[in-house]
Amino acid sequence: MSEPISALNHASYDGIARVTECGLQGMITLRGDLSDKVLAKAIRDATGQKVPGLREALVKGDTGVCWMSTDELLVLVPYAEVEAKLAAMTNALSGTHALAVNVSDARAVFSISGASAREVLGKVAPVELSAEAFQPGQIRRSRLAQVAGAFWMDDAETFRVVCFRSAADYVFKLLKVAAQPGSEVGVY
Repeated sequence: MSEPISALNHASYDGIARVTECGLQGMITLRGDLSDKVLAKAIRDATGQKVPGLREALVKGDTGVCWMSTDELLVLVPYAEVEAKLAAMTNALSGTHALAVNVSDARAVFSISGASAREVLGKVAPVELSAEAFQPGQIRRSRLAQVAGAFWMDDAETFRVVCFRSAADYVFKLLKVAAQPGSEVGVY
């Protein structure tokens, strides 16, 4: 049997910020009533986190949960544990109006890190990314130039970006261009 590999097999680029394809990440899309106590317990059991509030990302390392919309969460777990976590979550949600789906292999994850990370992402996403407007613990779903994506901050100088796997090469090249040395605009 073949071994799973990430979209770009850990490709990276160093410019005004470091852009790295993060590798395999377990991801479960969970849709349902976010105020449901059964759903909240399933999230806590899978991640140790509460249900996030509006545009909140509760992520530590490769585990956490992100608000995606009023009835959708993105559950992050280690890739090797995603099937077990999904089975436990599906079992816990039995009888509850909810849907949990493993989307790990349909997504790609990138890291943008360094003092100019905000500037690099700001060039490709129409979101106010100043330190006053966007902080660790927040998430946005937006565009990355011509494709859909979502991103949050792990810390004050590191973003994690999620896009469809089919757009991974495009997004990596887009971020590389935005991180080219000499492309600083000094906005953030």
